[in-house]
Amino acid sequence: MKNALKILVIAVLVSFSVQTFAQKFGIQGGINLDNLLVKDDVGNYSEELNFENNLGFNAGVTMNIGLTNLIDLEIAALAETKGFKITEGSDYMKTRLVYADIPVLLRVGPTLGPVKIFGAVGPFIGFGIAGKDLMKFDGEKDSEKIQWGNSAEEDDFKRLDFGAKFGVGAEAMKFSLGFYYSLGLANISAYQEEGTMVKTRSMSISLGYRF
Repeated sequence: MKNALKILVIAVLVSFSVQTFAQKFGIQGGINLDNLLVKDDVGNYSEELNFENNLGFNAGVTMNIGLTNLIDLEIAALAETKGFKITEGSDYMKTRLVYADIPVLLRVGPTLGPVKIFGAVGPFIGFGIAGKDLMKFDGEKDSEKIQWGNSAEEDDFKRLDFGAKFGVGAEAMKFSLGFYYSLGLANISAYQEEGTMVKTRSMSISLGYRF
């Protein structure tokens, strides 16, 4: 966790201290397919209970800093969903979490005519801001608010998440399209006895516009 935070802080400081590089601001939004890795010393419940991807969203603002003709740095502030679902016929159980994420991605790729192709990789850090458990059994729907914190007895999830993000995409004129995968490395479970571990996983498709 300390290494991820150091990388993030250094990247942000560099972005503000180097004023000679071209900077472009924009907006971004799209859909997420979210899942969770849930396991303990007994087993991997994500596999045993057939966790499914839960449809969600991502939306926010971006800043791109041109470093060379091939390399730029993208820093974003995004609202992103995380979670999972289990379905059985018409019944279901969903956990939907909303995080404020800050990914810092190094993007590398050539410009081919009017189109720039890129691959992206870098760390992200996130903070949980909202969440619900949603259920439907025998036609009856119910919901329960997620409790955030570090108490194993009273809380569901810790707010802090961090990890690595990977992606590929293309830009043409002021528009961009990207495909990303976020690999959560933090154990966000408030209860961590008996090896209990919960980590986030998200695939996303994002459309962007640069001003």
